[in-house]
Amino acid sequence: MTKPKHIHLIGICGTAMASLAGMLQERGFHVTGSDAAAYPPMSTFLESLGISVAQPFAEVNLNPRPDLVVIGNALSRGNVELELVLDQRIPFCSLPQLLHDEFLVGKEVLVVAGTHGKTTTTSMLAWIFESAGLHPSFLIGGIAENFGRSFGLGEGKHFILEGDEYDTAFFDKGPKFLHYFPDSVILTSVEFDHADIYKDLDAVETAFKRLVNLVPRRGRIVGFDSGGGGEASIDRCLQKAFCPVERYGPSARANWKITNLKLGEQQTSWSVLRDEKHWADFEFQLGGEYNVWNATAAAALAASYEIPKNAIAQALRTFRSVKRRLEVKAEINGVTIIDDFAHHPTAIEQTIRALRSRYPLSRLWVILEPRSNTLRRNVLQDALAHSLSQADQVIVAAIFKSEAIPENERLDLNRVVVEIEQSGKQARILADADAIVDAIAPELRDRDVVAILSNGGFGGIYEKLPQRLRDLVAK
Repeated sequence: MTKPKHIHLIGICGTAMASLAGMLQERGFHVTGSDAAAYPPMSTFLESLGISVAQPFAEVNLNPRPDLVVIGNALSRGNVELELVLDQRIPFCSLPQLLHDEFLVGKEVLVVAGTHGKTTTTSMLAWIFESAGLHPSFLIGGIAENFGRSFGLGEGKHFILEGDEYDTAFFDKGPKFLHYFPDSVILTSVEFDHADIYKDLDAVETAFKRLVNLVPRRGRIVGFDSGGGGEASIDRCLQKAFCPVERYGPSARANWKITNLKLGEQQTSWSVLRDEKHWADFEFQLGGEYNVWNATAAAALAASYEIPKNAIAQALRTFRSVKRRLEVKAEINGVTIIDDFAHHPTAIEQTIRALRSRYPLSRLWVILEPRSNTLRRNVLQDALAHSLSQADQVIVAAIFKSEAIPENERLDLNRVVVEIEQSGKQARILADADAIVDAIAPELRDRDVVAILSNGGFGGIYEKLPQRLRDLVAK
């Protein structure tokens, strides 16, 4: 694909799809796209690139006929544009396939994979390489604030990208990350997730084992080590690696450990031990112990690429997080509203702990929209109730498109609320964003922190709640 072509992306507002659109445009292709509904941050990101989004899906969006169509992994048979592509035999491919063929060939590929922490860790790793003057290319599942975008095409030899275990496309049900053929991997965690495509934890582990099996002998894997009892999933996934494996985490056997951890209200600092010897001191603006481990993983892999410790420290000191990761959306009359992407019980608990350390004297509200394919199901129901009970006040919205989940598999919101209340915390179910705003805005008071957790637009609550608080102040 060396000459300019018209490429159309169906489902362009997905984070990775929007990023690919920007990369293709930067390479000189004519890019168009369509989606059912566009919402920030990717809608505004595409707008800033001058790429218009046709809404909703319609056959007319493929006129004039594109040379190639990229099918987003959320698309399935029955989509009007997809059906036209198949009927007219317009050439099509998946995002990971095009990403590999057009951008990864000839690069040193570094993949960050795992159930949690991928986006932030990828952003940290890319910023470390950028700060060290290596000019990497990168693709991240979110807007990295240091770059102001989710992708970059640098002239360096490294391509750093987030490796997603979700399936590739309606015609390719294997994980996306198997298309990337990594030279090095960070593996942050392996837990059951994506209940719509993985039957159980064994199936998830199989996907990660296949990723590990792609890393060449000259490569390297940096994997988390919790030190918990028994053999963890991540241990089983790393068991048959052919390349050197380094572990980071609280385990006694880990190569990379942390000490002197200080979780302040404005700053976090810690020291890193490498093979039991002091290696470096780091600090950054982010909160949460989980982010310290993410940074330590990025530092460990960067060290294997001979990036100096002082360059890593400087990069972390200036690291500015990722959109929708503990992002402060508004501060109104003493109330702080935070947007976070967490949609798995483990990530939710980590987010709440981070907020506790950052706002130790505040009353913490958590507003959750059960939207992901896992969270809408009852497979992690008890763990979800336990995670949410770490907050002071819990509001749960109605399950997003609950009718798509069989009733016997569906999350039981009433049971979740009962379990939270049994832990001594207050919880309630409210239908949607408008009902939530109406109910809680009058109850919020000075120093309250409201964390809104969703992996979607959540009915515009991110704009509606701050506006209601401003209206109340004006009265």
